[in-house]
Amino acid sequence: MNISQEVSSAPHSQSMPNPLLDALNPEQRQAVEATQGPVLVLAGAGTGKTRVLTTRIAHILTSKLAWPGEILAVTFTNKAAREMAERVNQLSGGAQSLWMGTFHSIGARIIRRHAEKLGLTSSFTILDADDQIRLLKTLMGELHIDDKSMPPKLFSAIIQSWKDQGLTPVKVTSPQDLQQAGGQAIRVYRAYQERLKALNAVDFGDLILHMLTLFTVHQEVLEEYAKRFKYILVDEYQDTNVAQYLWLRLLASYHKNLCCVGDDDQSIYSWRGAEVGNILRFERDFPDAKVIRLECNYRSTPHILAAAGALIANNRGRLGKTLWTPIKEGDRLRLKSVWDEGEEARFVGEEVEDLQRAKINLKDMAILVRAGFQTRAFEERFLTMGIPYRVIGGLRFYERAEIRDAVAYLRIIASPDDSLAFERIINTPKRGIGQATMQQLHTTARSLNTSLYNATVHLLKSGEIKGKLASALNLFIGNCQRWRKQLESLTLSEVVDLVLEESGYRQMWQQEKTPEAAGRLENLKELSRAIGEFENINAFLEHVSLVTEAADANGNTDMISLMTLHAAKGLEFDVIFLPGWEEGLFPHQRALDESGNKGLEEERRLAYVGITRARRRLYISHAANRRIYNQWQSSIPSRFISEIPKDNIEQLPGGLAGTPRPSARNWKDEVAAILSGSHKREEPTLSRGTRIFHQKFGYGRIAAVSGDHLDIEFEKAGFKKVLADFVTLA
Repeated sequence: MNISQEVSSAPHSQSMPNPLLDALNPEQRQAVEATQGPVLVLAGAGTGKTRVLTTRIAHILTSKLAWPGEILAVTFTNKAAREMAERVNQLSGGAQSLWMGTFHSIGARIIRRHAEKLGLTSSFTILDADDQIRLLKTLMGELHIDDKSMPPKLFSAIIQSWKDQGLTPVKVTSPQDLQQAGGQAIRVYRAYQERLKALNAVDFGDLILHMLTLFTVHQEVLEEYAKRFKYILVDEYQDTNVAQYLWLRLLASYHKNLCCVGDDDQSIYSWRGAEVGNILRFERDFPDAKVIRLECNYRSTPHILAAAGALIANNRGRLGKTLWTPIKEGDRLRLKSVWDEGEEARFVGEEVEDLQRAKINLKDMAILVRAGFQTRAFEERFLTMGIPYRVIGGLRFYERAEIRDAVAYLRIIASPDDSLAFERIINTPKRGIGQATMQQLHTTARSLNTSLYNATVHLLKSGEIKGKLASALNLFIGNCQRWRKQLESLTLSEVVDLVLEESGYRQMWQQEKTPEAAGRLENLKELSRAIGEFENINAFLEHVSLVTEAADANGNTDMISLMTLHAAKGLEFDVIFLPGWEEGLFPHQRALDESGNKGLEEERRLAYVGITRARRRLYISHAANRRIYNQWQSSIPSRFISEIPKDNIEQLPGGLAGTPRPSARNWKDEVAAILSGSHKREEPTLSRGTRIFHQKFGYGRIAAVSGDHLDIEFEKAGFKKVLADFVTLA
């Protein structure tokens, strides 16, 4: 019958004894033995999905339902594929002959066998990200598209989005798509695909897109593979994009033995093309599908699972399941209210030391943050306390490219003779400084026994550099001199902000329409905040050097882990710290602004992922204030905190007790207030004649407004130019 079959409560006694299956619980065993027809395994966090996948493959092989070459197992990472192959070998052998790998590796294998049907040869090249950008830049030049107003990475992101949706250039037809990048994106896409074919090359998006083309245009190719693969297994199905989904449906059209394992509650990658709707509509796509829920969690304590379950129940777009655990006891979640991020870092550091004294290893602890910039406060605190740490899935704060670039600007301001810093940022953002010019600067610097900065000044004065290049270098040198002089009258945070603004560096990242760009801009804001804690620029630069050196010298293997919530998926730790649970930070305001309720639900899934990483103990903290551009902004607790049952939370003492707060309401009241809209703050109106207050220069009146730049006549400090972010209404 074409009806959905709910089988999660079927008795274990119906299954025949089998040594391979004896270690499985009833639901896991059903998922393994349901070998005929489409199967959706909803595997909650910590419920043993990898065991189910590997045992299912082993069961198919040992039961002689298929030969190894007739099984296709698709994963999202090479690491997952290797681990799965090792487990299958241990259980039954034969993994070497399986078609097992990532979507892209399987795609490359199939496309190479049929390359001529796509106008390629089997020796085609797979371009990496840098090659793609270079090719796009060349094509933009040929199409007379300015790469400053529309950077190549913008077109790369748009093209990848289309490929994720399974759209070749001829299938890009919607008015919205055709108008992307002012109508230029489709032109670039057509030229890009034609040039790739001429170069006998593909990019990573093509590895899926070309398989779709093969299967839809060449029916004999589809028939070959659809008949070959008697069993198809897919891991992390909730992370598939539209193109991957279409490819799987085509492959499963013959035998229909498609087993997808995933968790709709852990779908957190929409920003890179993942479509949670793929798993939500599985039963509609396959009306005779069996849905098996794995709900027995072997990882976490009852309070942790109850908190996660109550939180995620607020999402409407989910299939639903209830995790439970055979573990009988456990601590409640610890909730800590703090005044600011500095106190939050101190609190976490002290708790980590207490946990160490209780014989819990650092490697069994992790701090999961919503945004990368949050790691800085913890990194600096741990370095002060001598607590070894590692940043997983990313770089330490002062090692990030955008921070190194910004610090290089500050190094040049503090010391013009710093040639390493000069070379790093002289063409960042682009100023038309090519290899020939740099060679000329190096040659001059060596002959005069001076720095690159002084060599540039010499060549400009002598007239040896002319035209647009001379204008660009004169502007750079002039800016450096002016910024150096402004150290006398402006705060360090204001100088940093002026440098980032007037150099064009911040604008460079604002124009970069990639998922990483927003995070880089947040990191630059955090740098501006961090430098405000130092007395002068040299003290800050010395601090950066010492922090970097201390981090490099750390050879300890027992380290606490720092990472974003996105990077934590698939990992687990005895102790988890979840800092920064405040409205605007988590859920992140950008997600709410861009995607509305859909964005909120993904943020809630991200919170669910964070909670379920914890095995034994979980801390959640929120700050009443955070400093942005060196200005205090009041914060209220995340709405997610109010969605966790009171019985599962222990409110830790201290923090805000006895400390003045922006509001007398408790955290529950404040969450209710923001949800009702009664807590909204009006943005100050800054216009000519408005009286303002500046932390360093005191009271004054605005004389003129130009965007974010203000001309202000201060009562004591006289006339100054400052940024609007640094003043408040008087």
